Amino acid sequence: MYRKEEQSQISSENFELPFEGKLSKDNRWVIMASLIPWSEFEEEYASFFSLDMGAPAKSFRMALGALIIKEKLGITDRETVEQIKENPYLQYFIGISSYSNDTPFDASMLVHFRQRLGVELVNRINQKMVKEMLENSSSESIKKKT
Repeated sequence: MYRKEEQSQISSENFELPFEGKLSKDNRWVIMASLIPWSEFEEEYASFFSLDMGAPAKSFRMALGALIIKEKLGITDRETVEQIKENPYLQYFIGISSYSNDTPFDASMLVHFRQRLGVELVNRINQKMVKEMLENSSSESIKKKT
């Protein structure tokens, strides 16, 4: 079962850290999270699930984010879960709204994430991200010239 969460993109300023800390806007995970069109591909991901049967699925952002973390860091499924558990930036990246020292999912879930997301969908998401990055960099260079 998939339950679409009605939450807007969490800003890095609203991510709750212990001891009143704040995430840095310059962090690579915060920047990358802003470039990914999470909501654009959510419906396609949700179509893999029943609306009323089964346990609720993990969100699209959590699934894709975990796979990106695993690939970017070149680590195992188990290490991916441990890194997410220990790092507030990675928790923010996968859509968790506040830091928790709990594991967000079992390492075996990454197998399911890979099966559901597939190469074709990941390639389309990558293309969209690259397009967004190019548009952002070209608009910044235009601003600098004026």
